[in-house]
Amino acid sequence: MTETITSRPVRTGTPEAPPALGGLGLFTVLLGAALPLVDFFIVNVALPTIGADLSASEAVLELVVAGYGVAYAVLLVLGGRLGDLFGRRRLFLGGMAAFGLTSLACGLAPDAWSLVAARVAQGASAAAMLPQVLATIQATTTGPRRARAMSLYGATAGLSMVAGQILGGVLVAATPLSFLFGAGTGWRSVFLVNVPVVLVGLFLAARAVPETRSARPEPVDVPGTFLLAASILTLLVPLTEGRAAGWPLWTWVSLAVFPFAAAFYAVERRADRAGRTPLIPPSLFAIVSLRRGLLLIVPFSIGFSGFMFVIAVALQQGAGLGPVAAGLALAPLAVVFFLFSLAGPRLVARYGTRVVPVGAALQGVGLALMTLAAWHSWPDLGLVELLPGAAVAGAGQALQLPVILRVVLSEVPAVRAGVGGGVMVTTQQASLALGVATLGTLFLSLVPGMGMRDALVTTLLVQLAGVALTGLLSLRLPRTIA
Repeated sequence: MTETITSRPVRTGTPEAPPALGGLGLFTVLLGAALPLVDFFIVNVALPTIGADLSASEAVLELVVAGYGVAYAVLLVLGGRLGDLFGRRRLFLGGMAAFGLTSLACGLAPDAWSLVAARVAQGASAAAMLPQVLATIQATTTGPRRARAMSLYGATAGLSMVAGQILGGVLVAATPLSFLFGAGTGWRSVFLVNVPVVLVGLFLAARAVPETRSARPEPVDVPGTFLLAASILTLLVPLTEGRAAGWPLWTWVSLAVFPFAAAFYAVERRADRAGRTPLIPPSLFAIVSLRRGLLLIVPFSIGFSGFMFVIAVALQQGAGLGPVAAGLALAPLAVVFFLFSLAGPRLVARYGTRVVPVGAALQGVGLALMTLAAWHSWPDLGLVELLPGAAVAGAGQALQLPVILRVVLSEVPAVRAGVGGGVMVTTQQASLALGVATLGTLFLSLVPGMGMRDALVTTLLVQLAGVALTGLLSLRLPRTIA
């Protein structure tokens, strides 16, 4: 199977030479990569305002977060397959347009359940758009250009997750829409801000992103799609909603069903051996770099999203900070992450993947400093107290995430770019949702008995154990990146 790329004719000596992804095209697809990740975190600091304005219960507010994350995670691999089938730029444009429309629906939602429904649709739109980013990079770049593009993708992913929470705080506090919706409706801005960004992205994508697709696309694996969706749903939904709902019977039944996710693997392996192309080919996991990289993404992403959710709740409900102050408390992490991300490619070129365990060690030190700050300074916890730890943790995260993402896709053949990108982003997104569900549930369950400070410290220590696990697993990465 070979990869073919269609776009405007390219004036080179080789008539069929594939068009390269230029600087503007790379900027555009990275913009598309940033939007879904920003929107996963942007609501963390907006939840109290949403709850007050829409009279939403805690369980419904958790659905505002979980509905987006679960729909996003469930459909990502399918989105990658559809891009291979119908054209990646076409799916990118369609997904981005739908993302803009569903963001508008979120911003105009008249009640809490309308917001939940719009968030589910927004997550599905993101699942159509994001896999095309990695697939397009894989299909239109090679060598050093691909390494640079993947480093920028990793930097964009990490920065978007932190910047989303900071931006959310600023937008919630701003009240430019109060004359339309009334006081206390600044939360609507966190969704409506996407609309002009999407319009710019659509204009740029139509001009600068080349079309790519597989020469012999495979049909959609319907049984695999349903089984994967069932596997993710039976794990994430009860973990996310169980605590707020009081752990009813359906949550335990769902968790009991989850181990039967092995049926998904059996069906996919049978299809792979029969010569068909399953949704997630088990043979893909024969690639050592992909397998070990995915194993690292899980604890890293669980800890990242869990920390972002917990710190947002603790700073607002415990330390009494407003949304702006709560968001800006993590500004040092974002700034240092960005600066170290720029230096990452040079460090990897010189030291290989050894920078990853060093990054894990730095993140651990930063997290320990923030834990000490919470213990000694509570409830006077804010930007100044968190600054040293946040800065060190940001440096450590920047030395891990971009490199891990490069490792995962480094040896995936171009013909499987869509499915490879879909598998990686599904793992990342499911782990992000799992982090909110597990660490968030742990923190909120401990608060009534231990108090906000001790619950925060305990949760941060649990995350520190996850950082240690990431560091140990990173020792098994290939020394160099193909």
